[in-house]
Amino acid sequence: MSETTQQSENETTGGPSTNASPNEELSQVQRQRDDYFDQLQRTRAEFLNYQKRSKTQADSDRIYAVGSLARDLLDGIDNLERASGALRATAPAGIHEGLDMVHKQLLATLAKHGVEPIEALGKPFDPNEHDALVQQPDAHHPEGTVVSELSKGYRIRERVLRPSKVAVSVKPAQS
Repeated sequence: MSETTQQSENETTGGPSTNASPNEELSQVQRQRDDYFDQLQRTRAEFLNYQKRSKTQADSDRIYAVGSLARDLLDGIDNLERASGALRATAPAGIHEGLDMVHKQLLATLAKHGVEPIEALGKPFDPNEHDALVQQPDAHHPEGTVVSELSKGYRIRERVLRPSKVAVSVKPAQS
């Protein structure tokens, strides 16, 4: 192999040059070692960050995995509430109490998994938690207050699962 070929190979591979003095070769090898050490430290740090992100994501996935099932159950819970309300005046007390017990059990089961109803009535309107369907003139409440809850909202931990459908107060028209 010719000397120029050997020299270009050494330059390409980062190996020591044959024309350099021993001190230059040593300093070049030390720089290369320092570069490799720096790369190693950065790679370790990136890997540790990756592990932390993966663990956080897995924990979050585990916590919120029940969300889609809970969202599907909420319509059934709403219908159970409507049925209970409709039967309150006409059905025998045993049927009404039985429906209430089932309703409470479902809510308790959801609560065990972090699903809780959003309290809306009498609170200021919050577009992150409430979906305003109606503006209702009301002289007794400040403007922008939830005065009626048309459909209950739910959250899972700090995330809104389903916003509350509400009526919001506005100032009554002056006649």
